[in-house]
Amino acid sequence: MDGGGVDGYGMEMVRNRKVVLRRYVTAGYPTVDDMEVVSSTVMPRVPLGTMAPAVMVKNIYLSCDPWMRGRMTKHDDATAEIAEDFVLGEAMVNFGVSKVVDSTHPVFAAGDLVWGLCGWEEYSLITQPETLHKINHPDLPLSYYTGVLGVTGLTAYAAFFEVGKPKKGETVFVSAASGAVGQIVGQLAKIAGCYVVGSAGSDEKVTLLKTKFGFHDAFNYKKEGNDLTGALRRCFPDGIDIYFDNVGGATLDAALVNMQRGGRVVVCGMISQYNLQEPEGVHNVIQILSKTIRVEGFAVFNHFGLYPMFEDEMARYLKEGKVTVLQDVVKGIEKASEALIGMFSGRNVGKLLVAVADE
Repeated sequence: MDGGGVDGYGMEMVRNRKVVLRRYVTAGYPTVDDMEVVSSTVMPRVPLGTMAPAVMVKNIYLSCDPWMRGRMTKHDDATAEIAEDFVLGEAMVNFGVSKVVDSTHPVFAAGDLVWGLCGWEEYSLITQPETLHKINHPDLPLSYYTGVLGVTGLTAYAAFFEVGKPKKGETVFVSAASGAVGQIVGQLAKIAGCYVVGSAGSDEKVTLLKTKFGFHDAFNYKKEGNDLTGALRRCFPDGIDIYFDNVGGATLDAALVNMQRGGRVVVCGMISQYNLQEPEGVHNVIQILSKTIRVEGFAVFNHFGLYPMFEDEMARYLKEGKVTVLQDVVKGIEKASEALIGMFSGRNVGKLLVAVADE
């Protein structure tokens, strides 16, 4: 790491590159030019005089997630959003895996490995350490804590079991099934004894769903044209009990037509809608009434109380080979913006993350 002089206390300053938002995205897909990497220096310790307990971390991995798109737009009604808009000129924020380099918090000590919310930067001062979690299974790859053992895995687990409430023998449809959340949901559905089918946007991803992740069936939605309803009827001749929705739009519309009476729709994401100037409407909502379908939105922040139980259970599945993970790792913080943009057009296969530093 490049040196940057010393501070007033004789401690050497270090370089801190960070990804910042240059301008808010009003509509459509964000571009690399909407962000930039800026370089500054930082003292790798909690600043003297910091009143509340805080933690200084060196970031190792940064997670790329669809929900970041919403934070790149300026919203007049902040209460309608899951999280606050990014601040122009400041490091963007998301989940990551880090090593504690200094701490004034009693729970964390220098050398601890943690995951939680951090800046998209090389070093972050965490002034709300309650957002951090110690890594309890360092024998598994640290990068898993950006995905299957972190908020991605918790999202899949809590949304599927707490909202979907699966029963053995039920049918499950997962959209964007090769993505970070979808690949885990499908495998959890199989563990729960369900019949699971996924949709994805390429033949390569469909093959992965069937061979690597063990889905019973899968299809390339881009090859179905405008007949997603027919594709789902072909895959689920007796109907869908649980639809795990990661995309919204036309896929949600088609799924509603094919739901079983008393089915559940878990609305976890709507990546097909995030970059549209005018969101698509859902036309088959009458199905919710006629089939008594329960449709429920999901926000992982309401379920962090499940994390200790989830971490141990998921770690066991990983060690027993019951859950398989596919990661798409981009090396270097200077490539973080390009990686994030690519995610919105489906360039990644599996969990997308950025390696910022060596473990």
